[in-house]
Amino acid sequence: MSSDPPGFDLPIRLLLAFHTLIDALHTRIAERGHPDLRPMHGFVFQAVGPDGCSTAELGRRLGVTKQAAAKTVESLERIGYLTRFPDPSDARARIVHLTPRGRDALAASAEIFDALRAEWAKTLGPERLATFEDTLRAITAQTPFRTDLPGWFT
Repeated sequence: MSSDPPGFDLPIRLLLAFHTLIDALHTRIAERGHPDLRPMHGFVFQAVGPDGCSTAELGRRLGVTKQAAAKTVESLERIGYLTRFPDPSDARARIVHLTPRGRDALAASAEIFDALRAEWAKTLGPERLATFEDTLRAITAQTPFRTDLPGWFT
């Protein structure tokens, strides 16, 4: 007779699955020329988006202060992933954009995530993985990527 696992086991298992994927991603992305990237950087790149945004907007999207966002932008600018340009609508503001290196990192991460998903499908079986993904979609927000999670990125 088996008993249900304690309630805290579920978030721990979800976190461990997340870490398993992210750790594998960062091992492989480092091999593809991006050894300086950290897990938070992917969230930053997604929050900047294809059209760019101001540092203040980046902070709002990530749920951090403008100062924390600026510090992150500066560090990613130093290592070649982000750049800032004058905002055409406000001479005092600057817009953060991904550099070609930043876009390359995003493209590489997408390819790597596809490969990791294929490996999970091989391990679990494609139907089981699809059911798992459908279940996660059923119990999570419909917006697949949210960056407005205060406190998660500080």
